[in-house]
Amino acid sequence: MSKTKLLRAVLAGSALTMIAGMAQADSACLITKTDTNPFFVKMKEGAAAKAQELGLELKAYAGKIDGDHEGQVAAVEACVADGAKGILITASDTKAIVDAVKAARDAGLLVIALDTPLDPIDAADATFATDNFKAGELIGQWAKATLGDKAADARIAMLDLAISQPSVDVLRDQGFLQGFGVELGDPAKWGDETDPRIVGHEVTSGNEEGGLTAMESLLAKDPDINLVYTINEPAAAGAYEALKAVGREKDVLIVSVDGGCPGVQNVKDGVIGATSQQYPLAMAAQGIEAIAAFAKDGTKPAATEGKDFTDTGVALVTDKPAEGVESIDSAKGAELCWG
Repeated sequence: MSKTKLLRAVLAGSALTMIAGMAQADSACLITKTDTNPFFVKMKEGAAAKAQELGLELKAYAGKIDGDHEGQVAAVEACVADGAKGILITASDTKAIVDAVKAARDAGLLVIALDTPLDPIDAADATFATDNFKAGELIGQWAKATLGDKAADARIAMLDLAISQPSVDVLRDQGFLQGFGVELGDPAKWGDETDPRIVGHEVTSGNEEGGLTAMESLLAKDPDINLVYTINEPAAAGAYEALKAVGREKDVLIVSVDGGCPGVQNVKDGVIGATSQQYPLAMAAQGIEAIAAFAKDGTKPAATEGKDFTDTGVALVTDKPAEGVESIDSAKGAELCWG
């Protein structure tokens, strides 16, 4: 090959490389608390499917464990360095992540909080989430209606998420208490209520082992507990095992939030009396749609009318419906569940 032909070939190859680079797809990031919790697995599935449909490259990150704040900060920084158009994040620490999120937004990225609002909520460009207060309120209303006259003398165990009280933890807890008819203290935190029906609050880390340990601690404090609120269904499963160990599993009401397939099965089996079902796949898919729109023309998503976030839906799942509380049964819940 002559030098002239060789030069033309090299230039042509360079041009093709430049064109390929110019045509490279915009990217989006998904950062979840873990990559093992079925809720986040389904969230990733929804984000990946929608990203493929819309021609976005998706890069997924997760904390090593629930509470791995440093891992999430590193993921945000990696997304900025990679030139991503936007980030979807379920924050482990809703207050501490704010500085990293601000840096990403200052760099021109759209940041959307999924499931767990940041503190303050406007630290993100938008929040796509279950109405977690309503989710708690529904199970509180159901528990009150189910107990009837016994609600006035209930002995309530509160199985929360973490000492740091992330927003999702507070919203579900306070929603449940309000739904049950307990006067709240400061609704921005849990644990300051004065209602004597509350035996106590214990944290579970949102897993079965934590639920078991927390339930054991509260039973030691008051063996007559007859109502158990749990932050999620893994914690509820652990609470049930603790109750079963002392022969109390048949006469204690357990309520929860999530709507995963194992949790819905536990409703069917009578382990959980009622759970509020949320929809992580739709949540993540809508988030990816918002990033695609932002990448196209700078459009930012609008909140649901009357709320400061985009409400992605919630439904109460129970096989023992209570008057005045709208619900679906476990068969319908199984059609809509995840995990």
